[in-house]
Amino acid sequence: MKLENKVAIVTGGAMGNGLGIVEVFLKYGAKVAIFDYSEKLVETVMELKKQGKEVKGFFADIRNRKTIKECVAKVMEEYGKIDILVNNAGVAKLTPFLETTDEIRDFHFDINIKGAWNMAQEVLPYMKEGASIVNLSSVTGTMVADTGEVAYATTKAALLGFTKGLAAEVVSKKIRVNAILPGYIMTPMVEGIAKDSDSNNPDSVVKGIAKGIPMGRLGTIEELGELAAFLASEEASYITGQSFVIDGGSTLPETMSVGV
Repeated sequence: MKLENKVAIVTGGAMGNGLGIVEVFLKYGAKVAIFDYSEKLVETVMELKKQGKEVKGFFADIRNRKTIKECVAKVMEEYGKIDILVNNAGVAKLTPFLETTDEIRDFHFDINIKGAWNMAQEVLPYMKEGASIVNLSSVTGTMVADTGEVAYATTKAALLGFTKGLAAEVVSKKIRVNAILPGYIMTPMVEGIAKDSDSNNPDSVVKGIAKGIPMGRLGTIEELGELAAFLASEEASYITGQSFVIDGGSTLPETMSVGV
């Protein structure tokens, strides 16, 4: 129960990686507030409450500072503290660079970068010694990239710089900030990328991804959740400003054609 009595906010926690993080946090005793604007939020919260979990859902668009402020205030009213913030919410839409409109660019920038920025600025004033922020970056943009990912890769690389800059700024307050760099985890986002790549046979895209991963499979949301729980816990009390890759070894091979 390494997160017992901790209060955590997880953005984008209604599905995908966020849901994996929420479920693992709850397993370890945390009280969790999910910030999400998906219609899936109600269903997710109801299902978790049926299991006896301490979880609350807040419809929040992290692009909207006023809404965030109001939701954070409600979390404080309910629990009196915020120990953990996980900036998980993110979007990815494959588009060739020269076909990327300002709207598509800003869609990525506003949610993936500005959303994390907004959340941190609203939550940090309530955080005290021992608190932790975990940002979901990616191996995309920081280590690798595929075609059509310029907007997404740019935002995820920016999140790594955001992590390091923020960690340096709050370390004197004994607040830690770290980043997770996932490879391919089986999520609705990956399903969307597969459809963008081959709308007629997205399953073949997922199988192709798995073939390129040394472990031969995509990761699970629970595996990612375990890493997030470690970084948010006192077990990681001497770790800040760092990034942690979880990708089944996908960034390990120098080439897929050399070797014995």
